[in-house]
Amino acid sequence: MHILILGAGVIGTCTAWHLLERGHDVTVVERQSGAALETSFANAGQISVSYCEPWANRDAPAKLLKWMFRNDAPLLFRPHMDWQQWRWGMQFLSQCHDAAFERNVAQLVALGAYSHAALKAVVGATGLEYHRLERGIAHYFTDQAAFDAAAGAARLMQRFGVDRRVVSRDELLRIEPAFAAFGAHIVGGTYTASDESGDACAFTQGLARLCAARGATFLYGHAIERLQTVGGGIGPVAVRNTASGESRSLRADAVVVACGSYSAGLLRGVGVDLPIYPGKGYSATFRLLRPQDAPSVSTIDDQVKCAFTRLGNELRVAGTIELNGYDLSLDTPLARARCRMLAQRVEQVLPGVCDTRDAADGGNPRYWCGLRPATPTNIPYIGRTRVRGLWVNAGHGTLGWTHGAGSGLAIAELLSGERPGMDFRFLGD
Repeated sequence: MHILILGAGVIGTCTAWHLLERGHDVTVVERQSGAALETSFANAGQISVSYCEPWANRDAPAKLLKWMFRNDAPLLFRPHMDWQQWRWGMQFLSQCHDAAFERNVAQLVALGAYSHAALKAVVGATGLEYHRLERGIAHYFTDQAAFDAAAGAARLMQRFGVDRRVVSRDELLRIEPAFAAFGAHIVGGTYTASDESGDACAFTQGLARLCAARGATFLYGHAIERLQTVGGGIGPVAVRNTASGESRSLRADAVVVACGSYSAGLLRGVGVDLPIYPGKGYSATFRLLRPQDAPSVSTIDDQVKCAFTRLGNELRVAGTIELNGYDLSLDTPLARARCRMLAQRVEQVLPGVCDTRDAADGGNPRYWCGLRPATPTNIPYIGRTRVRGLWVNAGHGTLGWTHGAGSGLAIAELLSGERPGMDFRFLGD
């Protein structure tokens, strides 16, 4: 079949790779000038099968209310006159109980394990380089009550086959000595040795080049204007060359929508209504001043809900979620406060290890934000829609890098008439 993929982030590019592996003809449409230049560009870098808890849990409503007026809140809800935002919020609240939480964790772990195996297979077959570190993921706590609760979360993950261990402060500092200077503030942590980290952008761009070498067509610089249906099936896809302004229609046997947060609007144009809403996340990338003292184990800071990940001679710090529409600005007071929080936390935890100075003071931090395509359950939509020939691979939230390879493999298998080997509820089942 000839299959049209809309979006060249990690999800769309992994989909293209696995479709090529099965002998399909592939065309990928991307509005940016290259692959992975939006949400996959500067994320936290974690392949976190073991740290995949949904945002919706029984404590989330109270925390959201408490955090609503804090610019540095880990999860910030800013209400708009936007029906889609309010609908998403109501569906999110419906998931904030223990039964839904456990059900959703089971799905996310199943997809995560499947995806991790798929990623290893891709890397083994291609030899892609992307600052990969197979040293696990740690999570430290500075609050005793939060650490006490971590034991229950670890037991839950262990029930689903994830070896997340509760560790003392001393053991955590043996696992990652870089946090020794901050050790007096740490009360304990958790650790999963099987997780890993790496640069999602480097991986995706490298895989896109390999896809092109195998015959895939990448139409970069082409905005997707609308989907169309013909007789109950998917029809031509209208795209526009962003440089020339020229519009054209693309036809294929099947279309896969992998446009992240922008998938929902495209799909609603043909009557497919999925609750995918953008969660704005931030990252900061700092040059290492003392590489020998930087962490090599990717680590989550529980207090501010950010992650530290080593990427060669740089440190990526990423975190926070802002449910605030499709805004991508970095120059608002809110955005500046959230970026400043990341820099300040790095200096508190790893003093003098990175160049955290602002540009005005001679530093060179690279601040970034991206829209994470969130569903109320945090479970992505993977599978067929009610429109014949129209498929979706979107809604991965903060786990697009973790779930990308497996999501691409799963939808390629489904399109090829195969059944993916995991216990997961696919769209259209």
